[in-house]
Amino acid sequence: MFRPTRVIMSAVLPQLKYGYEQLEPAISRQIMELHHSKHHATYVANYNKAFEDIQAAASSSDIKKQIALQAAIKFNGGGHINHSLFWENLAPTANGGGEFPSSGPLADQVKADFGGLDGLKKAVNAAALGIQGSGWAWLGYNPTTKKLEAVSTANQDPLLGYVPLVGIDMWEHAFYLDYKNVKQSYLDAIWTVINWKEAEARLAKA
Repeated sequence: MFRPTRVIMSAVLPQLKYGYEQLEPAISRQIMELHHSKHHATYVANYNKAFEDIQAAASSSDIKKQIALQAAIKFNGGGHINHSLFWENLAPTANGGGEFPSSGPLADQVKADFGGLDGLKKAVNAAALGIQGSGWAWLGYNPTTKKLEAVSTANQDPLLGYVPLVGIDMWEHAFYLDYKNVKQSYLDAIWTVINWKEAEARLAKA
């Protein structure tokens, strides 16, 4: 009988390290507030509810219900993981957002794998614009090849098999109020608030 591991803890909505308005004009306060306090909070609440339900199903030996709850665990848990990374990916321009390092491990790796920052943006943008429906575009470090790659995941699937350095939310709730259906304009703007210091720290840990 399947029993969920006891080390799984309830998800908690993270506090942002900046104000909702501090990413403007790239991302409006309205989008940030709705995205964090409503969308992400809903993933957290739904994950916690699904986890409680799966514990109850395990206690009652209801295997069928445990199986049925796996989709909710995956979707909402993935939504929580992805968004928690996303908030850390961003920084106000006043705090260095958008400032790509001129030298160091990240700059060297980007030059080796993409030819430079412009090549990186082109590759990640292509992964983002290639998503059919909703999903995420990623700059990930492949520990097998020891290279950076631009990849995408569908819906709220987390990036597995890679170390995520930068993730870009390509769900409409992340950009539609500001950019309508012009995804390229959203992508152009979000690069101006990417937290490259965080990306470099993740690369160092990888």
